[in-house]
Amino acid sequence: MEVNFLTWAITIAVIAGFFAFDFFSHVRTPHEPSLRESALWSLFYIALACLFGGFLWLTWSEPGNPHQHGIEFFTGYVTEKALSVDNLFIFALIMGAFKVPREYQQKVLLCGIALALVFRGIFIALGAAVIAAWSDVFYLFGLFLLWTAAKLVWDEIADKGETDPNDMAVVRLIRKAVPVSADYHGDKLFYRDKKLVLTPLFVALLAIGFVDLLFALDSIPAIYGITSEPYIVFTTNALALLGLRQLYFLLDGLLDKLVYLSYGLAIILGFIGIKLVLHALHENKLPFVNGGEHVAVPEIPVVTSLVVIVGVLIVTTVLSLTVGSRRQRAAERNG
Repeated sequence: MEVNFLTWAITIAVIAGFFAFDFFSHVRTPHEPSLRESALWSLFYIALACLFGGFLWLTWSEPGNPHQHGIEFFTGYVTEKALSVDNLFIFALIMGAFKVPREYQQKVLLCGIALALVFRGIFIALGAAVIAAWSDVFYLFGLFLLWTAAKLVWDEIADKGETDPNDMAVVRLIRKAVPVSADYHGDKLFYRDKKLVLTPLFVALLAIGFVDLLFALDSIPAIYGITSEPYIVFTTNALALLGLRQLYFLLDGLLDKLVYLSYGLAIILGFIGIKLVLHALHENKLPFVNGGEHVAVPEIPVVTSLVVIVGVLIVTTVLSLTVGSRRQRAAERNG
């Protein structure tokens, strides 16, 4: 397999086609999706990702390691999927803050996620350019992920409340620049009343797109810690985001039970941060580190990364649904 302009063009066209299909077949007519609908389409997009990963496994080989890129894809996809579940907590908060009716939430999610994917594509291209020009940027990526992991743990221990979406800078800026109606007008994003007026649905959409973009600051360096191929970085992001709308409705009500997920994500980000620092040391060119020479440190294989990431997710999910649930019930009984 050769990743050339035609490969990129076909991939982007297919992903855009799935977003268009999702919009016209499910979102265009406002409705609250059933649990069955959400489950079936979530399974469909997971199966689609698995088929694509299998395709890379069979067709994109490297000398001495024929399945390297397939393993990188699956590792990156699992990581992105886990990080995207964390996004759902914030999405639920935004929906609640803007009081978005359930039948309109699909439109907000799909449009916001599509907007975020466009900006993620720009971030991925910039990341690839920076890595090509300055390989020691992996030091910064690694340290940033370690700081993010520590912050996740600290926020959980400190039990910090979530930020009110109405206090977000982008939301305040929109409301200052353009009139925003107090009520919803069906599923319209805007309407004209002598001048253009935005609806709360539009503001919620932008808030979700902006929040997902902020999450990309963590997830994209994390994926570059797994693979150096921009094509795999983009496709893992795109396929993880494609099924995010369905996953939101499928996990609705379960999110509050995943009490240890943030700790699991902190472990994963910290692990990838260490992996990036080790890789940077191995490829070191900084004159003040070992005189600009490579440092003989072990590098973590991609297979090991996949095992660690999947293992951490399984353990934190099981602990959340057992120990975490018991503690939540005990806390509720105690008032």
